[in-house]
Parts: sequence; structure tokens; C-alpha cells
Amino acid sequence: MSKPEESGVVGAWSRLAITERAEGVRISVQVRPRSSRSAILGVREGALDVSLTSPPVDGAANAELVKLLARALVVRQSDVEIAVGASGRSKVVAVRGLKEAEARERLAGAKR
Repeated sequence: MSKPEESGVVGAWSRLAITERAEGVRISVQVRPRSSRSAILGVREGALDVSLTSPPVDGAANAELVKLLARALVVRQSDVEIAVGASGRSKVVAVRGLKEAEARERLAGAKR
């Protein structure tokens, strides 16, 4: 990867809205349910862009989001919770035990 590409990736992840709190971080997330695959797509308008295969019925998409983010951030599923927006596509996810820099680095590494 060349230097301009690296700075572009760093630049995109620096636009991600992450708020650091005493217990961990809060991340803005934009969800696309009923996609062909579950993946972290990148940053879009300051939010983490995530596609999920589950439909938004009976909390299936929320459960899949928690599982996907826990795997990407290398934390337990119990450390990830949807703090705001459980019934919408725009959400704020709280993750316990992480600092802002760690979260950005792990999410950038998890993007497919």
C-alpha cells in the first residue's frame, strides 16, 4: 500500500464519530439490514457503515450488530450494547473497556 492510500484510510477513520467516556467509548453506527453479507463497510457521514444479513425483526439485526462489533473490536459481546436507536438504522453503540484510539485501530483493521 502506498503512502497516499494509507493517509486516505487514516483520514476516513478519523472522521468516525467516537466519544470516549470513563467506562469506554460510544460509536455512531449506520446499519443496512438485509444485505448479502455482514461486514464493516467503512465510514459514511461520520458514522460506522455496517451491513447485516439479518432483517430488522424481533431484534435479530441488533443481535447480529452486537456480535459483529464485538468480534471486530476484540471484546466480549456483553461489553457491547446499543445505547441509542435500537429500533432505527442510526444507532449509538456503547463499548466498555476500550479507548478511542484502540477502537479506531481495531475497526480500521476489521473493515473488509
